[in-house]
Amino acid sequence: MSSSSSRPGIAVILSGWPRVSESFALNEVLALHRAGLLAAVLALKTGDGGIPHPAAAQLAPMVEILPPGDVSAQAEAAVSRLDGIGVSAVHGYFAHAPAAVAAAVADKFGVPYGFSVHALDARKVSKQELGDRARRAAVVVTCNEDAAAEVQAAGIRPTLVRHGVDLAAFPASRPAEHDPVELLAVGRLVEKKGFDVLLDALSRLDRPYRLRLVGDGPLRPRLEAMIAAHRLADRVELVGRCTHATLPDYYAGADVVVVPSVVDSTGDRDGLPNVVLESMASQRPVVASAVAAIPAAVRDGVTGMLVPPRDPEALAGALAALIDSPARRAQLGRAARRTAETEFGLDRRTGQFCRVLERAYG
Repeated sequence: MSSSSSRPGIAVILSGWPRVSESFALNEVLALHRAGLLAAVLALKTGDGGIPHPAAAQLAPMVEILPPGDVSAQAEAAVSRLDGIGVSAVHGYFAHAPAAVAAAVADKFGVPYGFSVHALDARKVSKQELGDRARRAAVVVTCNEDAAAEVQAAGIRPTLVRHGVDLAAFPASRPAEHDPVELLAVGRLVEKKGFDVLLDALSRLDRPYRLRLVGDGPLRPRLEAMIAAHRLADRVELVGRCTHATLPDYYAGADVVVVPSVVDSTGDRDGLPNVVLESMASQRPVVASAVAAIPAAVRDGVTGMLVPPRDPEALAGALAALIDSPARRAQLGRAARRTAETEFGLDRRTGQFCRVLERAYG
């Protein structure tokens, strides 16, 4: 079943819809839609229940949630929904269930398929399964070197297409003169974000500061207990969730953004977290762990400062150095914005994604 158009009509299989943390998927699928390459969007389950990105409304009329079931059952449901609409390729978002469903649907229709790999999804399947699936694919897209290494270890060379950041949504601004210095951390309150390491570092930091931690999650009670134990309540605020509309204001109100990511006890880790690129676009220096794909954007001493993961002493030292030097913060922030503009602009990155898929499926 192929499209009569000379351009591919791509059906996209998502894991869940909508998901607050997966703005990268939303941006790329919207770009396919604007380029006239998108035939349909199917999701294997409903999303995380958070407040969706405002742009999700543009895609919502095209998204269908498949009934729950195993890969075979969901593939059959997808075939039923896609029949007759001119699909010439199927692309799965993530290497596990979405890629498996995409492969089964493509096989039914006799069209090519491919999939995108991001972080934990590459480790949700065995290397043999990942390799077998990748060898049958017309294209395997990875968004960072960490995910690419997982695919290469399975014997396949992927195509690297980095995520981008909306430079207009996160405008550059000069920070106000804050006394004390305002620190910001953003993310789900889960182990891989390393916020317990950050609180440990702050308990060692003999400089004036305030921290806003934006996000919510299962580790909130533990973090609250740490704040009390370290007597940080007058300097650390757990803000809770915010919306995409209000998030830029938090960056604008910060002097330094902290991204203390770690590899968690299950092996899960971030790829290149959204907060890194959003901070850089906002012209804020980032102090981050040198883990996963973060060093691809945070270049030590250039766009921010890198420290070893799970090292509160090193993290405290890096924060102290930036608290002590407004000029250094400003220099790193300007370089961060330039890098966001030249390497991570959303239009540039989503344009590349569309071209890669059009070549693979055309």
